[in-house]
Amino acid sequence: MNLPHHSSRRYDVVVVGAGIVGLAHAYEGLRQGARVLVIDQATGVTGASVRNFGHACLTPQTGIAAGFANEARNRWLELADQVGFFARESGTTIVARREEELAVLQEFTAVAGPEHSRMLTADELLAKVPVATEGVLGGAWLPADLQVDPREAAPEIAAWLATQGVDFAWRTRVAAVSSGHVETTRGTIAADMIVVATNHDLDRLYPEIAERIGIVRCRLHMLKAAPTLRMPLATPLLTGWSLLRYSGFAAQPSAPALRERLAREQPAGISYDLNQMYTSPPDGSLIVGDTHERSIDSPPFQSEAGFDLLIGETKTLFGLTDLPVLERWQGVYASAPTQEFVLEEPAPGVHVVTVATGIGMTTALGIAPHTFARSTTASAVRTLV
Repeated sequence: MNLPHHSSRRYDVVVVGAGIVGLAHAYEGLRQGARVLVIDQATGVTGASVRNFGHACLTPQTGIAAGFANEARNRWLELADQVGFFARESGTTIVARREEELAVLQEFTAVAGPEHSRMLTADELLAKVPVATEGVLGGAWLPADLQVDPREAAPEIAAWLATQGVDFAWRTRVAAVSSGHVETTRGTIAADMIVVATNHDLDRLYPEIAERIGIVRCRLHMLKAAPTLRMPLATPLLTGWSLLRYSGFAAQPSAPALRERLAREQPAGISYDLNQMYTSPPDGSLIVGDTHERSIDSPPFQSEAGFDLLIGETKTLFGLTDLPVLERWQGVYASAPTQEFVLEEPAPGVHVVTVATGIGMTTALGIAPHTFARSTTASAVRTLV
């Protein structure tokens, strides 16, 4: 859609940003019968929403993230059914190769309950995922988690929303937002409710919010590989490094001991803030990641040492002598030091929604209903006739 230079169009809801958070809000607006416009400076979905694992890691979330994740699960399945993109109730498998990892999983399972986390023996784990047998002590199975194809899910949602009456203004930059108005490079758009979902670019429109919260850009090393595995990887696979990252695991009593051991044995992993995990999309390839480096800007230069770390750890885990790499890329997302979400209303009817950690795919579809529910202009969100 190309807006006239001096646009006088009015919408019930304008969403700034066409990543999964923005699309989730466009979908919620559609569900509520609103007239919706999505604005993005790119020509399509090109950011963090297509550069990730496609993993809805619901089970280890805590606090409000857990509520958002649980609500998002049904929305993912609902959208997959309507749109037709790949989504499976895969669950998540976690491999334990150290006593401390096994202890964290046992502690988490005791808290979460067997319906959310089930311990696996070494034999059960090896029958489920194609890791090498050496050093495997056991693991855990999280049955509720989901997997989608990150290259397809968000773009297909955007395309489907367009067929349902949601308007999209691609290649359009937003210069300013105020109550009731969005100033763009194609003119001014009027709206009753505005959602700013620009992820790490929050500082472009609201630098004062980004600075107050400490929003920076988190850069990732990621790979797509084509290894020969002894069996397909049918679920997302987490490792001991993941147990330091997700809040439900990191809160367990044995987590500090695990961190100490990993720091002693693999200081490079600590230096790169490694989260060694994997998914396999429908094409059978292996998505490998990821490292984390934080700064206000996102320099494009990627250290080869980060990729070497991922490749070496992958070979060891799966017992490979070779790992053919198909693609390398830099993921970028918003990161904050003390909070997972930025949910603010800087002006009446203007909602800033940023996931300030790497769980946007997990939570976005659950955040959107809450944004609409708390909107001070919710009563004005209606279909214009």
